[in-house]
Amino acid sequence: MGDKFIVRPKNAEKKEDKSVVMTLRLDRDLQEKFDNLSAKSDRSRNELMCMALQFALEHLEFIPEGNESGDK
Repeated sequence: MGDKFIVRPKNAEKKEDKSVVMTLRLDRDLQEKFDNLSAKSDRSRNELMCMALQFALEHLEFIPEGNESGDK
């Protein structure tokens, strides 16, 4: 998959709901981008944002304070 965040149209599969409700503030421009992608992909904005957050976590490199070079 590389470094791309790939979204395909939603299929009819239904997963067990293990979600929680939380509030998130974001820039209006970012919301509009998710709305546009939602319309194109037949996925909800919420679903796309969850996918994006999961992708970010899977590709995240955390660098602790005092270890600016990225050494582990």
